[in-house]
Amino acid sequence: MSHVPHELAAEFPQLAGKLGQLKRGNAHFARLAETYAELNRQVFRAECRLAPMDPLAEAQLRRRRAAVKDELYGLLSA
Repeated sequence: MSHVPHELAAEFPQLAGKLGQLKRGNAHFARLAETYAELNRQVFRAECRLAPMDPLAEAQLRRRRAAVKDELYGLLSA
């Protein structure tokens, strides 16, 4: 556990400009980015024990965050 939030701009620094463009110009991407941000907040809160959860639930949350991140990366790199 890193206890560091995984914000999109930090995850894809080389694509930061395109990230902003897609958030403004692509409704699907913007929704996915918001979903990622919410999942990321939940994972961070669980890691820091601000909102502890069952380890299996936390692992499932991490997998969902990773799947959304992969989809976002696919759109960013297209």
